[in-house]
Amino acid sequence: EVVKIRLQGIRGALATIVHTNGSIPSFESSKMLVREDGSIAGTIGGGCVEAEVWAAAREVMDLEKPRKMTFNLNNEASYDSGLICGGTLEIFVEPVLPQPRLYIFGAGHVSTAVAKVAHTAGFWIAIADDRASFANAERFPMASEIYQTFDDAFDKLSPNRSSYIVIVTRGHKDDLRVLEWAVTTNARYIGMIGSKRKVISCYKVLEKQGVPAETLARVFAPVGLDIGALTPEEIAVSITAELIAIRRNATSASHKSVQLSHSDSD
Repeated sequence: EVVKIRLQGIRGALATIVHTNGSIPSFESSKMLVREDGSIAGTIGGGCVEAEVWAAAREVMDLEKPRKMTFNLNNEASYDSGLICGGTLEIFVEPVLPQPRLYIFGAGHVSTAVAKVAHTAGFWIAIADDRASFANAERFPMASEIYQTFDDAFDKLSPNRSSYIVIVTRGHKDDLRVLEWAVTTNARYIGMIGSKRKVISCYKVLEKQGVPAETLARVFAPVGLDIGALTPEEIAVSITAELIAIRRNATSASHKSVQLSHSDSD
């Protein structure tokens, strides 16, 4: 089941009884998998303890950090649903995370550099561009999927919370098209390259088309951490560092995102 959800790009949390003392209704190494939709496989004994662990598993998924829980089952009223056994157990709850998927729209110099660096950092790679001479396996040997039209990518991709979108097409028009689609998805990260002026221009167009400002607020643009990057390779490091920061829930990273103010909208 763990392998299955990872292949499907679904998050989960695995709870394992790692220590027992006294009488409990299960045994050491019993496991329960909690999937992203709340469904479970396996059991750690049932009752209120299992319910508490289920709730903790949801938090472990969101924070992507493990935790250990200790329960003293000494005939307390709070554990009166099948677990009054007089024992103690420790349960380790760890996140089960699929490989992060990076969808790169654009196949130019920055894209090739980003694909190389991000792949080295553990990201699964897909490329989309409407130029077959650019979007091909020779230029992107690390890519698991290559789409030679943006519309084909829009139709076939279903980004989820394990997905990251980087928009680095060759022009303003294509960037806008991809961004309009990207903000409708459940992608964990959306980043778009470009100057602050270009970003604000794109936001204005989408707002006029009815895209709420709060929807655009989730976009990282200009893309990448603020490290003074200039070359395609440096920009790739900046972008990949931002992807890692989002993936690892880092709070100290210095992002460059533009927020559209009321004066910008006028």
